[in-house]
Amino acid sequence: MNSIERRLQLALATALVILFALLWLLGDRAIHALTEDYIVSRLEHDAENILAALVLDQGHPRVRRNRVSEIYHQPFSGHYYQLLLSDGSEIRSRSLWDQRLQHGALQPGEQRRSIGPGPNGQTLLLLEQGFSKQRQILTLTMAEEMTPLEIHRQRFERHFALFALVSLLGLLAVQGIIVRRMLRRLLPIQQQIKELAEGRRSQLTGEVPREIVPLVDELNHLALLMGQRLQRSRNALGNLAHALKGPLNILTQYLEQPADGEQTQQQAYDQALRIRQLMERELKRARLAGEGVPGQLFSAERELPDLVDVLRQIHRLRSLEIEVEIAGDIPPFADREDMLELIGNLLDNACKWASKTVRCRIAEGEQITIRIENDGTGLSEEALARLTQRGVRLDEETEGHGLGLAIVKEIVRLYRGRIEFTTSQQLGGLQVEVRLPRRTDRQR
Repeated sequence: MNSIERRLQLALATALVILFALLWLLGDRAIHALTEDYIVSRLEHDAENILAALVLDQGHPRVRRNRVSEIYHQPFSGHYYQLLLSDGSEIRSRSLWDQRLQHGALQPGEQRRSIGPGPNGQTLLLLEQGFSKQRQILTLTMAEEMTPLEIHRQRFERHFALFALVSLLGLLAVQGIIVRRMLRRLLPIQQQIKELAEGRRSQLTGEVPREIVPLVDELNHLALLMGQRLQRSRNALGNLAHALKGPLNILTQYLEQPADGEQTQQQAYDQALRIRQLMERELKRARLAGEGVPGQLFSAERELPDLVDVLRQIHRLRSLEIEVEIAGDIPPFADREDMLELIGNLLDNACKWASKTVRCRIAEGEQITIRIENDGTGLSEEALARLTQRGVRLDEETEGHGLGLAIVKEIVRLYRGRIEFTTSQQLGGLQVEVRLPRRTDRQR
């Protein structure tokens, strides 16, 4: 069942059924106890009258008729009493006719109530009490028929059940209307998502329910991420096409014109080698990015070992020592592909210029700090100053041996971080330090 409306209706119906069932059960028990207590209080009052009317003559105990309610003298009236004396003799109300009530002897002060059968199949509430009068122990049993009250109680239960059913159906109908009206507020978002897919808008806007705001924010974040990733891909393709244009023109001229010596052949060979290097660079970038789900966060402990293994395979002929240090338990942060591209570019550049050792350290404090250094020759103060300038791309000046700096700077800017280029004090080569805010979501 994937319908939110049906789930809400089912949950509400279940809750209401349980609620009305509990109300019915508690109400039934409360009414039953109330009626029993009312009858018992009346029986206790009648018992006091019967005890007052009891005359314990020697050998002939009796209850004075004029002191007892007339209803106890009408046969099978539904109101009965029965006295059990200490000598085993009994005094029964005229209403019992020639039948007896079931009871046992009780001590003075003891009391017992129960439901039992009576004359003519009646259901009786029996109240048994122990008394002492004129030094004789008596057990008085008072009884009253419950059938009329049971009829009224059952009628109330039927009416309550009908009321509960009508209320349940009414509440479900009202809830259905409310849910449908609330779900209609999502229709504009659905239309905006369609427009987003068709390229007619860049982000979702408009007022939405508070519970939907996180979903809309994540969709906007995903759209922004995809847009920036698409822009970087376009820039990379543009750069690749621009880099290939020159060598292809030279090769075209070489093929269109007759060869005029070894110099022309060498130029053609150099341009073909340049094209091969460009292709290898793009393939290497794809290998460094690896595979992953869009929007997945970067886990340093899980991703860095695989990234280092790829770099070792790429630079296996140089036998480089790549050291990785993850300071503390760093939770996943930022986008996985962004971080792989950023760290991969910086590590690859460090491996190109390193003599033997490359170090990578990731730590978490007020910010996420990524520090990559090597033991190469490093850069001059002038070159370090140029690296901090926007738009500088040393990878275009020295093909195949660059920083991929435009990509790195773009990712750092995207996360509103900082990047610094210095000379490593420990290894002597170039040191690149990137600081990113601890927040994993981007500023929108």
